[in-house]
Amino acid sequence: MATKQKLIVEVVDARNLLPKDGHGSSSPYVVIDFYGQRKRTKSAIRDLNPTWNETLEFNVGKPSNVFGDMLELDVYHDKNYGPTRRINHLGRIRLSSSQFVRKGEEALIYYPLEKKYLFSWTQGEIGLRIYYQDEVTPPPPPQPAAAQEEEAKADTNQESSPPQPTAEAAAPAESEAIQPAEAHKSVVETGATTESNKEQPAEEAKSNEEPPAQAEAAAAAPPPSDNAPAPIQVDKPPESDVGPSPPPQGPGGQNKEDPSPSSAAVNEPAQEDDDGIVLEPTFRKWGPAPPEIVAASTGSFPEIKVSGINAPQPIVRPVAPTSNYTLEPQESISIERSAFDLVEKMHYLFVRVVKARYLPTSGNPVVRIEVSNSRVQSKPARKTLCFEWDQTFAFGRDAPDSSSIVEISVWDPHDPKSSEMAAAANFLGGICFDVTEIPLRDPPDSPLAPQWYRLEGGGAYRSDLMLATWVGTQADDSFPDAWKTDTAGNINSRAKVYLSPKLWYLRATVLEAQDIFPLMPLKETAVQVKAQLGFQVQKTKTSVSRNGTPSWNEDLLFVAAEPCSDQLIFTLENRQPKGPVTIGMVRIALSAIERRVDDRKVASRWFSLEDPRSEKAGYRGRVQLRLCFDGGYHVMDEAAHMSSDYRPTARQLWKQPVGIFELGIIGCKNLSPMKTVDGKGCTDAYCVAKYGPKWVRTRTVCDSLDPKWNEQYTWKVYDPCTVLTIGVFDSSGVYEIDGDKTATRPDFRMGKVRVRLSTLETGKVYRNRYPLILLTNNGVKKMGEIEVAVKFVRATPTLDFLHVYTQPLLPLMHHLKPLGVVQQELLRNSAVKIIATHLSRSEPSLRREVVSYMLDVDTHAFSMRKIRANWIRIINVIASVIDIVRWIDDTRVSVKGAIAPL
Repeated sequence: MATKQKLIVEVVDARNLLPKDGHGSSSPYVVIDFYGQRKRTKSAIRDLNPTWNETLEFNVGKPSNVFGDMLELDVYHDKNYGPTRRINHLGRIRLSSSQFVRKGEEALIYYPLEKKYLFSWTQGEIGLRIYYQDEVTPPPPPQPAAAQEEEAKADTNQESSPPQPTAEAAAPAESEAIQPAEAHKSVVETGATTESNKEQPAEEAKSNEEPPAQAEAAAAAPPPSDNAPAPIQVDKPPESDVGPSPPPQGPGGQNKEDPSPSSAAVNEPAQEDDDGIVLEPTFRKWGPAPPEIVAASTGSFPEIKVSGINAPQPIVRPVAPTSNYTLEPQESISIERSAFDLVEKMHYLFVRVVKARYLPTSGNPVVRIEVSNSRVQSKPARKTLCFEWDQTFAFGRDAPDSSSIVEISVWDPHDPKSSEMAAAANFLGGICFDVTEIPLRDPPDSPLAPQWYRLEGGGAYRSDLMLATWVGTQADDSFPDAWKTDTAGNINSRAKVYLSPKLWYLRATVLEAQDIFPLMPLKETAVQVKAQLGFQVQKTKTSVSRNGTPSWNEDLLFVAAEPCSDQLIFTLENRQPKGPVTIGMVRIALSAIERRVDDRKVASRWFSLEDPRSEKAGYRGRVQLRLCFDGGYHVMDEAAHMSSDYRPTARQLWKQPVGIFELGIIGCKNLSPMKTVDGKGCTDAYCVAKYGPKWVRTRTVCDSLDPKWNEQYTWKVYDPCTVLTIGVFDSSGVYEIDGDKTATRPDFRMGKVRVRLSTLETGKVYRNRYPLILLTNNGVKKMGEIEVAVKFVRATPTLDFLHVYTQPLLPLMHHLKPLGVVQQELLRNSAVKIIATHLSRSEPSLRREVVSYMLDVDTHAFSMRKIRANWIRIINVIASVIDIVRWIDDTRVSVKGAIAPL
């Protein structure tokens, strides 16, 4: 079933509005305009803090040059209440569609009202809840079989004896024809009252004024049969109006080329073009009726229907199956594609092997490709109508010893051990290409079409191989998924882009409990609440109670990741000398917890305790909790002074990006060997870059101390006071231990580099080499150098860009309800664990040690080197003070006395 996207705006309330009625009050109402659709709420009579609680729905369409993607909201004073007769403006807000979220992520947000004009006086704020919702469009109901049989009988009767239509019979026939057409409409008109209802008596009066000749003919005509539908009365236009003549009528009085929905729903048109569109539209009525204009909002544009005028009507086209498609909010953002202008071009020879036919084998043949010193074998073919591989291979062409011949052969790996003759028979055929004659393809060009080539030699007879060969660069569309010579074909060495999960702070306030000891004697009991979310466990302080109603009023903070599929578990424990005893337990789904973006107070709820040791439902007391997701905070996953993002979790609070940052990872020089393979030191290096929630990983260049990547990536910048982190690692791969490939070792870190965006000049390319410094057990060691190119492009005006520097880094909630340093660090460690677990599930995975090193999770760990360094710093500061004290003491005890200072 097709879905249609709608924007839901819940107008909740407003606060501290401006009085405009002349008596110290106002009667406000809200008008919202979105994509050319305008709707309003009811008026709140004489209320400066009105509450509407109304829901307004808007259709979401594709981006248009006519209707913008801005939601405009205006608050007016109703002139019908109060002595004033002016519609006074109370304030307005403008919101971009990029700030809206999906259903389930919405939150109540209070927006301050802005001025409409420069000298306007405005105050107050309005509370809204805005989100996108997908609405399922029901398919049109099928036409009943009984109605089809009646139409068939009616057509037969009309062909035998067509009756003359009458004015009285035209009206019910017209209504019967319109009803099926309205049943097939997929769009519901939103107009409550149209102009056609107002002018309906005038049309009836004109239809009753018939010429005498037509009245006599109508009286003499026989009545129509019961099965035949009454034809439509066609009035003669007046002589003063010059209009197109009506087309000839078919059986039953229906127009042969009537494209109106009513006639198309009853009978199929007799003549149609190839595309099913009638080129000569006609009218259902030709009289000089007044024009009727009906506006119905369908999709993103209001549809205007015009009828009853002496001019050709617009052609009614059939609704295509894709007309119900609506653009997602994320799709409206232009896709950023890198032009690879910061890195060097690396030329590759691409060979795409698709399939083969007429091979004299029943097995799974393979394809071998040999270029220069590289020899590659494809995976076994899949058996369908042909032998299929559909694999792409990329061979580097930058080496000076690159060969000019490409050899492609097909082999059957069945039974090569019987004899030399049998082994020779495994060769099924081959083909050779001259590299100098292979075409060059640039990324804007379409992919090269594969062709059939006849295999020569071997045991193949009239066998063909479909393949395509071309020379391209790393910007080619086939490069990311192709087999590459510098990666040795390892599937886990491909370049990938990762996204961190969306993290929320979950605030759980434990207030009090009741009825937890109904059958126990009155004595002091120590009660504690333990809350658990995944691996995160927190406990409240112990509360001592004598009447079974302990109270805590403590806040517990957790880090939760979307999708919120876990449960928050509260356990009430009785602290005893022998150990804690569980009294009851509460399980709460995260999807049922409210979300907020400010510091407003959330309503608390009572939850009944359950016995975890028994499945029977019994009352064991209750606990009062206040739960909410705090979307106004930024969930820290990096150190505050080295963070790459300061945006709050709630998407509604995001600002527009101020620029674009481009990074070109060129390569490394003079890397240290990290492992020994076959008695030779080697390094399989790859690079990881992190900015905001976006992670990028280059491909792994195998067995090279001077790897070349030449990959380019792009990020959106929301705050220039952020830092980009680039790290280099040595891939460990899978090591075989007694034939078992499950034993692995971690990827070794080789150093990282940070780039602060605020130090970059806009529009300027910086290409430099940076040393990779690593702190080892033996001290600081230089592991090599990395060469990168960075570029920052500002996308906002200068004044708006400077305004960003005047704003605080962290969101407002960090200042309204600040978090402690120790608590912030504990939450950051939890966030790093969640991100590491999420990225380790990708393919290829980003390992935990890589994520931990990039996010500096061990910066506050104990280190003897740090203690010695801090001790030396303290001694250097105190040494100068000690020297001054010694000089004063020497001066005091000196023999020369007062002459010593001279």
